[in-house]
Amino acid sequence: MSVYSFNTPKAGDVPERDGSGGETLLDPSEPRPFEVINSEVSRPVLLACDHASNRVPRSLAGLGLSEASLQRHIAIDIGAGDVTRYLARMLDTTAVLCNYSRLVVDCNRAPADPTCILALSDGDWVPGNQDLSDEDRWRRIHEIHQPYHQTIDMQLDRLHQDPYWPALISIHSFTPFFDQVHRPWEIGVLWDTDPRIALPLLEKLGARGVMVGDNEPYSGKHPADHTMDHHAELDRLPHVSIEIRQDLIGDPEGVKKWAQCLGEVLEEILQDQDLYSLYEPEIAP
Repeated sequence: MSVYSFNTPKAGDVPERDGSGGETLLDPSEPRPFEVINSEVSRPVLLACDHASNRVPRSLAGLGLSEASLQRHIAIDIGAGDVTRYLARMLDTTAVLCNYSRLVVDCNRAPADPTCILALSDGDWVPGNQDLSDEDRWRRIHEIHQPYHQTIDMQLDRLHQDPYWPALISIHSFTPFFDQVHRPWEIGVLWDTDPRIALPLLEKLGARGVMVGDNEPYSGKHPADHTMDHHAELDRLPHVSIEIRQDLIGDPEGVKKWAQCLGEVLEEILQDQDLYSLYEPEIAP
């Protein structure tokens, strides 16, 4: 059960950011909740990066955290945003990136999920997330989470051109160690019911000598994977989530190396025109 509740408005209920009206989270002079790259290209592939930024709205005063804490993985998927931008250029695809930190609101969690706004993250207390009112929580959902996901929906709709249905690829990064456990994988491929991108990706990365994890270090079968579940799995679009180890992409050279490797493999997979269809699971006789 959720620790908070609110009434989720219809898709068209997001107001214009004109700075008028009641108290708002984002000042009109601040960046929008999302960044869109290659918004005019027509290739039926969309990249998404839920945790691309560690930016905090000015009204939240850094959530009371030190700059060092805001540089940690608790605030941002280190390197993931830069990899996504590189892939968008390399593959000539559209990309949507969230412009605010996962500590403000986690866009890879459903709005009613208690972990959508964390008061404690990997041992760090987040002062600005303590004892939030329903109104405080809703403002973050309404001004960041909802516009980000609406933008993904809009781009998927734009890229759907009969008979081709767009593929959704989500880019994340993970820490080399978590809870004192070493994570040896260089890239993780996360998937649940649709194997069309995941299985060839696992095979082709492995053939290149990449230490690749099949639903490691996280599982695509976990119900908390909101972006994939909400935008792709329910609608049977081709999709996959990709995790890259953060120590490999923490500098420009690493970003280029691993984005190039990943992009070359993805390009091979995305050339298959049969991929761009709704998934029809095989039914055992």
